Amino acid sequence: MSEATVLKSRVGFVLTLTLNRPAQMNAFNREQWCALRDALAAAREDPEIRCVVVTGTGDAFTAGQDLGEMATPPPVDGEHAGVPFSSFMDELIRFDKPLFAAVNGVGVGIGLTLLLHCDFVMIANSARLRAPFVRLGVVPEAASSYLLEAVVGIRNAAEILFTAGWVSGARAVEIGLANSLHPVEEVLAAAEEKAREVARHGPASLRHTKRLLLATRAEAVAAARAREDEAFVVRTGSPENLEAIRAFFEKREPDFEGLSQD
Repeated sequence: MSEATVLKSRVGFVLTLTLNRPAQMNAFNREQWCALRDALAAAREDPEIRCVVVTGTGDAFTAGQDLGEMATPPPVDGEHAGVPFSSFMDELIRFDKPLFAAVNGVGVGIGLTLLLHCDFVMIANSARLRAPFVRLGVVPEAASSYLLEAVVGIRNAAEILFTAGWVSGARAVEIGLANSLHPVEEVLAAAEEKAREVARHGPASLRHTKRLLLATRAEAVAAARAREDEAFVVRTGSPENLEAIRAFFEKREPDFEGLSQD
């Protein structure tokens, strides 16, 4: 039996979920999308869990989507049928308990956009974040085309999305993408300590407060997801996207010279 792609550890009212594909820098394959989705759903229904912390094993938070799977057709049936990103997102945006991220290392793609759905983000001083979508010939995901600007402002959002450049841990705190900066060996403990602090409050009050926060952005998030999904279908398999995937596996810079702007 293969090792679990998401590890679970609960102390008191706090559940820690650890992305566990260290050899792949915790990049998401279909199994891991489903595992994190199901873990969040179970935590939402469990009265003994009041707060959830998400982190990663090894040197990475998550390197995003496993591009090896992106290049292969999804299964048509079974537990991991299709690409379960959409059902994972459905669960993430309905998760009505305080959600924490302990960013222990590199965060690419969902490693950055997931943070926009977290209530607290603690980041290691050695961590780096990246939104690589234009570099991959695709578009933003996870309602980040709306939420990133809402969190960090239009200028910072444009820089992050249009350059596909790295954002340091210190810069993430400076622009409001993360709450606090920590030595890498302390970042998980800091997130779990804050989660325990929050979990001491009334569970019903916490949950209703989270629902109120979710409600203020629910329509905008849904609309952004719909626009992104439509654009992503167009961009996936486009000449730019195929060139970007080839370049990734050939370990070179993508060459978009001469490609259409449409």
